[in-house]
Amino acid sequence: MVTPAAKREAVAHMRTRFAVSERRACSVIEVDRMMVRYRSTRPDDGTLRERLKALAQERRRFGYRRLHVLLRREGYAVNHKRLFRLYREERLMVRRRGGRKRAVGSRAPIMLPDGPNVRWSLDFVHDQLGDGRRFRILAIVDDCTRECLALVADTSISGVRVARELDRLIATRSKPRMIVSDNGTELTSNAILRWADDSRVAWHYIAPGKPVQNAFVESFNGRLRDELLNETLFRSLAHARAALEGWRGDYNLTRPHSRLGWLAPAVYAAILDPRWSPALRNLASSAPKTLAPVTQQGQANRPTPPALG
Repeated sequence: MVTPAAKREAVAHMRTRFAVSERRACSVIEVDRMMVRYRSTRPDDGTLRERLKALAQERRRFGYRRLHVLLRREGYAVNHKRLFRLYREERLMVRRRGGRKRAVGSRAPIMLPDGPNVRWSLDFVHDQLGDGRRFRILAIVDDCTRECLALVADTSISGVRVARELDRLIATRSKPRMIVSDNGTELTSNAILRWADDSRVAWHYIAPGKPVQNAFVESFNGRLRDELLNETLFRSLAHARAALEGWRGDYNLTRPHSRLGWLAPAVYAAILDPRWSPALRNLASSAPKTLAPVTQQGQANRPTPPALG
């Protein structure tokens, strides 16, 4: 499809090259003279365009929808269609990385917990430092609010270390009703089995070879790898820990989550029940109430994501 701008250029070229009138040039190219004479009345997008480019450079794995949310937070009153036009013109599209093929089959849906701190998910992520040394990251996620509760990085993480990190979290948030994990050796060790019995926390192991049954933390791991691990070359383990903690804070407090009505996970948790995030009560009171209205009983009508399978 030839754009109007290209047609105007063609008319101008014919008039210059062959010394014909505008009427004759439009007749030959079969374009409307009103379209050729049209002059855009759009306002100048220079400031918005530059801020969009700066945000896209800072958040290189964010699409235009999340960038739109961030711009609106900064006070830019911009329509999403206008922003998408600028996004395409500046060629800011996120390049999709290739992934492995996945088997297709029947999948049982996983129902979303009915409140914060009901169910946590655990999983390990692997990465390496700039000198080639490998390390592991223990990710702990609240399945309801999508909050990242902890990112523990070390060269080796045993079952005893996992239990110690869970005790540390429970001391600040209280214990969940259930924890979901795969069948890794650290998570099926005697230390974890003993901890689950002593803490009276139900521990659910997914079926072997079925990571989709632990979909919430698997989705989080994809965001972590795409937005941080693949974008950063870690100089040392201390550098990795500092970067992970900084990204976790940004993920919980700032990053818009599409399944939460574009709220940040910690703000969403504070709207559902301020007891789990007392430090965020002020943020919750200023959040858009149209996304999470509160009922007369004081509980939030949270947007219900579809069942994951």
